Order: sequence, then C-alpha cells, then structure tokens
Amino acid sequence: MTFELVVRNGTVVTSSATYQADVGVHDGKIAAVADELHGEREINAVGKYVIPGGVDIHVHMQMSLGDGVVSSDDFFTGTRAAAFGGTTTLIDFVEPEPQQSLLEGLAARRAEANPQVVIDYGLHMTLGPDEKDKLDQVQAAYDAGCGSFKLYMAYGFRLDDGQLLSALAAIKQVGGQPVIHCENWDVILTLIQRNLEAGRTAPHWHPRSRPAPLEAEAAGRAIDIASYVDAPLHIFHVSCAAVVERIRSARALGLPITGETCPQYLFLTQKAYDAPGLQGTLPICSPPLRPQADQDALWRALGQGDLQLITTDHCPFVLRDKARGLEDFSKIPGGVPSIEMRLAGAYQGVDRGYYSLNRWVDLCCSAPARLAGLSSKGDIAIGLDADLVVFDPERQVTLSTDFLHEQCDWTPYDGIELQGWPEVTISRGEVIVRDGEFQGEPGRGRFIARR
Repeated sequence: MTFELVVRNGTVVTSSATYQADVGVHDGKIAAVADELHGEREINAVGKYVIPGGVDIHVHMQMSLGDGVVSSDDFFTGTRAAAFGGTTTLIDFVEPEPQQSLLEGLAARRAEANPQVVIDYGLHMTLGPDEKDKLDQVQAAYDAGCGSFKLYMAYGFRLDDGQLLSALAAIKQVGGQPVIHCENWDVILTLIQRNLEAGRTAPHWHPRSRPAPLEAEAAGRAIDIASYVDAPLHIFHVSCAAVVERIRSARALGLPITGETCPQYLFLTQKAYDAPGLQGTLPICSPPLRPQADQDALWRALGQGDLQLITTDHCPFVLRDKARGLEDFSKIPGGVPSIEMRLAGAYQGVDRGYYSLNRWVDLCCSAPARLAGLSSKGDIAIGLDADLVVFDPERQVTLSTDFLHEQCDWTPYDGIELQGWPEVTISRGEVIVRDGEFQGEPGRGRFIARR
C-alpha cells in the first residue's frame, strides 16, 4: 500500500500503550502502525509523542446570551484555535427556540457550523423547560446524530426535579447519554439577592453566592434521580472536592456516573476574583473558581480515576461584555477561553507526577470519545480516522493573547508557562496546523452523527 502520509520515528502514546512506531495514513484513515513505513509525504516526529487528536466534548461557540452578548469565538475562530492546541474534534450544543422542534433546532445549528468548522464536530441537544412537551422528539434527535442531551439545574434552562426525572427517562429510553450542569439555582438566587442588598457587588462575591457544598448537593440529587430511572449521567465542569466525592461514591456503588473538570479549575483559584476593577470580572464562570485545596483535589481526582476526562466549557466573552458587571457581579457574562491550552495544560499533570502519559491521553482524547459515541476518534488504531497530534514535550511556552489564537482580547492564563506544546495537528489525514502555521480551511470539518 502507498501511504499518502507517514508520521515517522515518533513515540506513539495511546490510552493503553507507549511504543516506538510509524503511523501510515491512507484515504483519511490510519492504515498501518508499524516500523519503517514510507509515504508520499512524511513528518519526522523523532523525540516527539504521536497521540490521537484531542476531543473536547464541552464548548460554546457563538452562544448568545441576549442583549447583544455573544461568546466571541465563532465556529471558525474557535475550531481553528482548537486545532492549534491539538484538538481535532469537539461537541457544541443545540438550544432550540421555543417554537422549533428538536430537529429544526439541530438543522439551524448545523447550518451555522458547517461553513465554518475546520475540525470535525458533534452537537448535544439541550432539553430545557421549553422542551418539556417535546420529549416525544428525543428519539428523532437521537436518530439524527445527537447521541447526548444537555440538562441544566441553573439559569433559564433549569429543569425542576420532576422535569429532570422525565427528561432522564426519555433519554434512557432511546439509549442516549445525559450530560448535566449541577448547581442549586434556588440557593444561588437567594444568596445573590442577599449580597446585592448588602452592597456586596464585587466579583469577590460570585463564588460566595455559589457555594461548593450546594454544587455537591445538586450533583448528588441529579445522581439520585438518574439512579432512580436507571440512566447514566455525566457531570459537567466539576469545580470542587465535594462533587468529586459524590461521583466517587456513586461509582463505588457501580453506578454509571462520570465527571469532568476544566483547565480554569486546574490553573486558577477564586483569588482571581479579587483583582482590581475589570480584571476581577474576567474569570467569572459557573461553577466558580474555588480555593487552592479544591484545585489540588481535582488534580488528584484525575490521577486516581475519580474524574474521567478534561474538557473546557470554552465560552469566552470580550472585555467590553465582561465590563457590564462592574457594578453587579451577577450581570457578568460567565465563561472563559480555554480551548487552545487544554491539551498542553493537561500535560502538566504528567510533568507534575499526578498521572501517566497514557492517562493524559485518556483524559483528553480517548475517554471523551468513548463517552460521546465518537467511535472513529480518540485512539491510534487501523481503520480509525487519522486524527493525530505530534506533541513536543520539550517545548516551553508562555501563554498570552499574542500567543493564543482564540478570538478574545484577554486570557485568564496570561503569563502561565507550560512544558510541552503541539507541533503538528492532523485531521483525517490532512495537516491543518504545523509549526505554528494554520493550513486548514473553513468548512472542511464534518458533522459527526453519534449513537
């Protein structure tokens, strides 16, 4: 066989093995993993790791909050930044309009994404209060490729416990995967009101209005309801040790519960909210950043298997939009940019001794692909999509807006130094980033229907 592309002389790292081999690519697929392969084009990966392309199953591109506030990365700039960071597949969200069917909402979101994406993508279907009478459409959404469904316990998307039970039962019936945002919204609203009435308006009060024990209470309640209807459940953006303990306890009972955390919780603490002026508004996200002890617990949980993957919840808003909350922390749009630094950021867990190379690949590539039903992604094996990253463990980078490619005029990781960075990103056999140069095109990414 003539290989169109061969990645030679690298150390192949998967979730289960580490070994020296060449990887041969034909027709966008991995066609061979062996020694002494040669192809029409060759990439020399000597001294580098060759890993599966990263999979980020939690992002929000061009997400509108109303009143002209929209997350600043569109599907082109966001997927391009992902590619620079070694991510080759992501999953965003469908949020149907009240008058839309689930399939109409899916078609509208795909129409936004398809002309822009430079990497492959999938979509979670959001089931909010407006969808409580659309649960008979869950099967159609699943058949159309939305294998997972987003549920909220906060914001305008919040489901009460009865609605949550009904939604979980409907998802369970079709064999879908529920994913959920866990917070106690009633408590949050009460604490926000108390703080504002007392004149406590600064970002300092954001985490104190969303206490960790009540995040854990919500997670425990969601786990209990899912267990009652015999449904699996994946818990998004775990911020604290208390939620880790709920997940660990559920899994010890054999329940199909999984959890993720995000770079903001691994690299930042709630002290960031005490920065003066506009700077304190920037890292507002929900659940909020927590104290250092929680950050340490999250790193340990990733190493011990109590959390199963790392995503980003990438949802950046520009300085102008963050400034809307200077006089009232509850009005600050919540979200931070992380999509580009995730893979290298997670590699710091290897460098710091929290987990192995193979565990790093599992957290960022293989486990997300398994959970999301991306059967052709997340591994290096014959017949799978040739989504590959050549990762240089010796390269040191300092993060900044000048270095990163997200469409945002700030980064919460400014000045943070990372050991290791992607050198080449390959999507379905096509080199789309090499040596800091983008070589892809908008619209080359594909929608992945998931089961």
